[in-house]
Amino acid sequence: MSSPTVPAVAQRGHQATRDVAIEAVDLVKRFGDFTAVDGVSFTVPQGSVLGLLGPNGAGKTTIVRMMTTLSPPTSGSATIAGYDVATQPEMVRRSMGLTGQAATVDEILTGRENIRMIGGLYGIGRKELARRADQLLEQFSLTEAGNKQVKSYSGGMRRRLDLAVSLLAAPPVLFLDEPTTGLDPRSRQELWDVLRSLVSDGTTLLLTTQYLEEADQLADDIVVIDKGKIIAHGTPLQLKQQAGAASLVLTVSDPEDIPEAEALLRKTGAEVFIDHGARRLTAPAENLGDLTRVVAWFDESGIAVDDLGLARPSLDDVFLSLTGHRAEDDTDSEEEQTA
Repeated sequence: MSSPTVPAVAQRGHQATRDVAIEAVDLVKRFGDFTAVDGVSFTVPQGSVLGLLGPNGAGKTTIVRMMTTLSPPTSGSATIAGYDVATQPEMVRRSMGLTGQAATVDEILTGRENIRMIGGLYGIGRKELARRADQLLEQFSLTEAGNKQVKSYSGGMRRRLDLAVSLLAAPPVLFLDEPTTGLDPRSRQELWDVLRSLVSDGTTLLLTTQYLEEADQLADDIVVIDKGKIIAHGTPLQLKQQAGAASLVLTVSDPEDIPEAEALLRKTGAEVFIDHGARRLTAPAENLGDLTRVVAWFDESGIAVDDLGLARPSLDDVFLSLTGHRAEDDTDSEEEQTA
């Protein structure tokens, strides 16, 4: 949730660095002999989404805490909307919102009362606050629940309210630390839709997640973090290409057609992998040449096909190839290091 000590609504951006909303330069954070973040650098253009992807304990939350003025860097620097986190912390806090891993709204209050309480701490006038409350409740599909106590809300509704409160001051930059943790698939999808809408309106997002699908769905660029270091950086497509080429995946209707389908694919010289139980044949697309020719062969062959298409490596494949373990694998918790 945004810091309640911020007294005024932020102006969008800083003129001198208009095109860069977030920048980190060689950020380092040590806790005694333990290095939680080790020389992390990246930039996030305005109106885009950067995904910080990594397992628990990778350093993602520590990076967010440094960039939102909650924890001073051991070394390195960072700017938010052009303001330095070390020398201009108040301006940084005016320029950003923060939603943590757990919703921090008051369960006893209604949704509308939560918005009014935080808005009052921001110094927003009563009439403007009432207008903003109506606007945010509608934006996050909470109008009908606005006058109900938050303790009656579902997990997804609480997360949406927490995000709504973070946007009270209309910050140009929003930090989301694993915002969909614990949500069911439907609530997660609803929150993704809200985040896409915010970005389309010009908000810049920095999103930490250990959900590979979430990074793939939302991020324009992804920084992969493992053990406090950046191990990869690129668009979702670029990272997938690092894990290997696309493959042609063919599923035949009749398992008896598998030998003939295999023979057709091998005409290209490609190696063919067969999953007999799934009636599925896979071949590296880069070795197949003109794919329209392959499709024409199957049209002429009379082989009944359930599915035929290209499949790229997933971000899960990317992470596994980079680190040797999956992003969901637990390591030592960052919270234990930052406590």
